[in-house]
Amino acid sequence: MGAEGKSARKLDGGDTGVTDVILEAPDLAAARAALAAALADQGVDWCLQPVAGRRKQLLVADMDSTIINVECLDELADFAGLKAEISAITERAMRGELAFEGALRERVAMLKGLPISALEETYDERVRLNPGARTLVRTMATNGARCVLVSGGFNFFTVRVAAEAGFHADRANWLKSEKGQLTGEVGEPILGREAKLAALQEEAAAKGLPLSAAIAIGDGANDLAMIEAAGLGVAYRAKPIVAAQADAKIDHTDLTTLLYFQGYERGDFVTD
Repeated sequence: MGAEGKSARKLDGGDTGVTDVILEAPDLAAARAALAAALADQGVDWCLQPVAGRRKQLLVADMDSTIINVECLDELADFAGLKAEISAITERAMRGELAFEGALRERVAMLKGLPISALEETYDERVRLNPGARTLVRTMATNGARCVLVSGGFNFFTVRVAAEAGFHADRANWLKSEKGQLTGEVGEPILGREAKLAALQEEAAAKGLPLSAAIAIGDGANDLAMIEAAGLGVAYRAKPIVAAQADAKIDHTDLTTLLYFQGYERGDFVTD
């Protein structure tokens, strides 16, 4: 790949082998391809990027199966006895096989009549932050970055998850309800792939930042546009269509890896 090592340092105190290596590589794309081939079976999460500007000033993160452990809509479906059917549609949409907006309307329609109390039960009993999520957000926020949760899911959950993890703001869809039950409708316009990209662009513009100063992370096809547009786009336990296009992947380690990618050392982490 024509890359030459210049220096190296441990970012984790040497405990888990997190190493920052400075390379001189004339062709970034070629170097990434060579590393991907060499490390494919090694169980290693890695990121190759320019040194300049690697510490980002804006984080835009997907929620379901990225910042949290579940797909909230699939868990709501379980309360309606429809988890298998709705999860199958979710999987196809996240793989890019179905248009997100239509798939969301179809799934929400199947939940008509579900008591809104099921949302609270879902959050209390099943929603958990993924390992490293709170540390990622709070460390970046402490260091001056704006952190925004952007979800094709629902604001009932994003408001709560954003507060728990320490995000500055959240954007999501909303479920319509009447007389204590879901109507089977979702508010329009639906926040999907293009709306996530727009959120990234608007948040960067509001802070006076170029998109190169942003990091975006997600797992599904509706995250792909923002992942491709951000200065560093990261696929987290992602579907193949996303993993193939992202600048970096997190498949083996937790979300604090996103801090290491930016050059933070473990001693910099905010864990409170």
